[in-house]
Amino acid sequence: MRLAFMGTPDFAVGALDALIEAGHEIACVYTQPPRPAGRGQKDRPSPVHARALERGLAVRHPTSLKSPDEQAAFAGLSLDVAVVAAYGLILPKAILDAPSRGCLNIHASLLPRWRGAAPIQRAIEAGDPVTGITIMQMDAGLDTGAMLLRSQIPIGPAATGGALHDELAALGAAAIVRALATLDDLRPEAQPQAGVTYAKKLDKAEAKLDWTRPAAELERRIRAFDPFPGAWFEAKGERIKVAGAKLAPGAGAPGTVLAAPLVVACGEGALALTKLQRAGRAATDAEAFVRGFELPPGAVL
Repeated sequence: MRLAFMGTPDFAVGALDALIEAGHEIACVYTQPPRPAGRGQKDRPSPVHARALERGLAVRHPTSLKSPDEQAAFAGLSLDVAVVAAYGLILPKAILDAPSRGCLNIHASLLPRWRGAAPIQRAIEAGDPVTGITIMQMDAGLDTGAMLLRSQIPIGPAATGGALHDELAALGAAAIVRALATLDDLRPEAQPQAGVTYAKKLDKAEAKLDWTRPAAELERRIRAFDPFPGAWFEAKGERIKVAGAKLAPGAGAPGTVLAAPLVVACGEGALALTKLQRAGRAATDAEAFVRGFELPPGAVL
């Protein structure tokens, strides 16, 4: 088919590659504009932009798709389908209507659960046992379109946001290729009204660990927010990132170090912090961490 691909982050790169390998014609790649990044704050193209250039594809990165000129340019591509994966811009009706067979979205949850911006992290944070990919016909709502195909995987007890992201990216790439290959046979299924949840955008402020919360909840949050935005706490005036933790026995005033190397009391139960990182330094295990940054039993985080 003749496609436009619309995506921005690493999550979408594998899908672009898979569509090319499947023999589809990529008429144009749409992505977010280059943004300042790195120490020099120089403009850096998105991961999808960079891969499209490597593949010799035409790239457009408008700041909006609302202008008549942008909509006319999109319509002029004479597309069969637009494939959308974590693009980051709202698609106006004129864009949605332009491809002859519509716009298909690769969404990283089993809709209608976790519509919205951060479905991968919210699924881990909530303790969901499974998640997956939904290939959806896009409409004007927020992830409300009819479902064409769903593919499910379990969320393991040690799953992190980063690891699950990579699993779902690969699953999404395979699912969109399968959906396009069988598009004539797929029957759109309206999303049920029951079970709708919204995965709000990640906020760095919510990554601060609130020790008054149950230990099981904080353990899931630490995994969900690894690697981004990274769960953290403050001690001795420093912000300490937590990249690993496990449930531990113990009870006490929330935030109190109960035992070495670093077992911390929570609102319910306790957490053994297993992997930590000071600003500007490499992550290390708890025993090595407390040798260089003493937090003895009785200390309060």
